[in-house]
Amino acid sequence: MTPLIPEITITEFKKLKVHELKRLKTCEIHADGEYLFTFVNAQTGYIREEAKNLGVLGNPLRGETLEEILSCVPV
Repeated sequence: MTPLIPEITITEFKKLKVHELKRLKTCEIHADGEYLFTFVNAQTGYIREEAKNLGVLGNPLRGETLEEILSCVPV
């Protein structure tokens, strides 16, 4: 049985061009057997708004901004 949300590797994901990403179904992105994130292709306004709402709920709990990540000095 095929999973409802397919899995692909980060390597496969990074190879896709913009027009290919627009065609891609929602999928889980993995690297070295570890879950990284879920790609949600929000092709409708409703799905886009729901994704934004979930992002607003999740951001205060975890994660950093791009500026915070890039400003870190490697150890």
